[in-house]
Amino acid sequence: MKIRAEALLFDNDGTLVSSLDSVNRCWTRWAGEYGITAEHFAQIELHGRTAAEIAADLLPADVVPEAVARIEKLEVEDVPNGGVRLLPGTKAFLDSLPADRWAVVTSATRRLAEARLDAVGILPKTLIAADDVTRGKPDPEPYLLAARELGVDPARCVVFEDAPAGLQAGRAAGMTTVALATTHQAHELTADLVVKDLSALSALVTAEGVEISVRD
Repeated sequence: MKIRAEALLFDNDGTLVSSLDSVNRCWTRWAGEYGITAEHFAQIELHGRTAAEIAADLLPADVVPEAVARIEKLEVEDVPNGGVRLLPGTKAFLDSLPADRWAVVTSATRRLAEARLDAVGILPKTLIAADDVTRGKPDPEPYLLAARELGVDPARCVVFEDAPAGLQAGRAAGMTTVALATTHQAHELTADLVVKDLSALSALVTAEGVEISVRD
């Protein structure tokens, strides 16, 4: 199977990097600080959503801004403590792409996203973060904004995601979707193509754009 595109749009956590250990450490500490029971916390979907949305599900509205600032501080400070690592295939795949043909589209804040990306040596020319949108994934706004920033028709973009919410956002934006089974089982992911991680793919730059293939 080959996918042809003019722009490639990547989620970050769970797609390019893994920060699951950090997320678990920081959010568990955060929940304890705000008196949220383990049972209540376990009912909330964390992955692929903004901190503001998660906090709004768990806390009174007047506490949310302070709570969001707190979790951002905890996660940024945890980055040097082994809080992030590259997933297989990430560096080789990104290194094969022209800088103006791809973007990172994340539900993290810009400060947190830049800290995690910098820690593993990823420097995207275009980064769309939670601060840049009014509606996060599964709304298509983040991916549509990325396409606009790159000057590419959404229909000519490919979204790389590990979370159902992100894949839903990509589909809603009218984009081709590639799911990476890094944080969810393959059968839980609905996409045009499902692979284990970016090491399963190769990219060939052509005059028309980028041709993505599954490695033999």
